[in-house]
Amino acid sequence: MNSKAAITITYCSQCNWMLRASWMAQELLHTFSTDIASVTLVPGTGGIFTIDVDGQQIWERKQDGGFPDAAELKRRVRDVCFPEKPLGHVDKGDQKGWQPPPDDKRPEDKPLAG
Repeated sequence: MNSKAAITITYCSQCNWMLRASWMAQELLHTFSTDIASVTLVPGTGGIFTIDVDGQQIWERKQDGGFPDAAELKRRVRDVCFPEKPLGHVDKGDQKGWQPPPDDKRPEDKPLAG
């Protein structure tokens, strides 16, 4: 991979989900510390809670039925960014049937948005 992934967590500030979003950001930074470029928190409204990797949505609260636990979130980020990276005990859990669509794989030469 030539470029590091930028992760964006958009959360509803009216719902007081900033603490949840910042906890998830901390989990991702701890697990993928040298492998990702950034984790950005973006306040929103209307019950929004989404997680995107380089603009590709990997979690949407309404569609995915709530909030991801740390293990599920790490698996989804790994599956999109680092499919060969082992996550240790996290890999032993149920993946809830989620698989990234084939066209959502990060090409190594993907230009950065800007």
